[in-house]
Amino acid sequence: MTSEPTSSLHVPFPGGPRLLADVGGTNARFALETAAGEIGHIHVLACAAHATLADALRAYLALPDVARVVAAVPGGGIRHGAIAIANPINGDLVRMTNHHWQFSISALRTECAFDVLEVVNDFTALASSLPFLSDAQKRQVGGGVAQAGAPIGLIGAGTGLGVSGLIPGKDGRWTALLSEGGHVSFSPVTPQEVAILEHAWTEFEHVSAERFMSGVGIELIYRGVCKFRGVQAEAIAVPEIVGRALADECALCVETVEAFCRMLGTVAGNLGVTLGALGGIYIGGGIVPRLGARFDGSGFRARFEQKGRFSAYLSQIPTYVITAEYPAFVGVSAILAEKLATK
Repeated sequence: MTSEPTSSLHVPFPGGPRLLADVGGTNARFALETAAGEIGHIHVLACAAHATLADALRAYLALPDVARVVAAVPGGGIRHGAIAIANPINGDLVRMTNHHWQFSISALRTECAFDVLEVVNDFTALASSLPFLSDAQKRQVGGGVAQAGAPIGLIGAGTGLGVSGLIPGKDGRWTALLSEGGHVSFSPVTPQEVAILEHAWTEFEHVSAERFMSGVGIELIYRGVCKFRGVQAEAIAVPEIVGRALADECALCVETVEAFCRMLGTVAGNLGVTLGALGGIYIGGGIVPRLGARFDGSGFRARFEQKGRFSAYLSQIPTYVITAEYPAFVGVSAILAEKLATK
């Protein structure tokens, strides 16, 4: 997949184009930012096709349209880069949770000849993009009105479950949280969810929210639903489960997707009260946008507000599905720009 820049109206960066990356457990997305807000030359590379992140980065830079831009840079090469990655960032060594890549940030910077290389958690980057999203890049699900200057929460299910948030500061600045909230212990709400959790305990010693709120988590929910209903589960993967549910071809698959949506509502509501996120809760990741109207019509929002004495509080908080195609690039660009401004 590739995308070319759509505008040449911006003034090019004096230091040349900046490399932006959004690395998940399945795909690594790369782009060049040639001027402020002008992000293009987007390509998506499969992580499994490359032995290391450095190999994937070099493969991106060697692609014809990218190589032409790089060749035109005075002195050659990209000097500044920023990578958002689906992993905790704590020190120089990064070992991915949902893929086998591991690397030293300083060694990667040297190997790829960057003057500045920022590496941040992918949901920290996504959180940093939220103030810049237009109304066309998000879709509200349910009621509520965002309060200006209030904390904002972020959650997203994909290969794993990302969680972050934005805390307002002085002069309109925001602080993105370095959270691993997807690994909190899962809390069931209904007898069905208790049964699903009990089934999950037969497969895992600890069942986090991510065990369910992820691609493989939907498969785990499906097996739990089948056990709850006393029927034999088929050996089907998440694309078929979701496809059958969206086509209303399988009642168990429909029940699985509905359970996923409601369980996500619980987790999102927990985040709302934990952060006091009256600025809204945003939903990213690859799964929910694919569910489309099925998600909007699900029990997600009702479950989000189902917090007993705090239901009225949560009813004030709007929930948005992020519909922008590559929002993490916007966030990681802002993080890199702030880094360069302080040098």
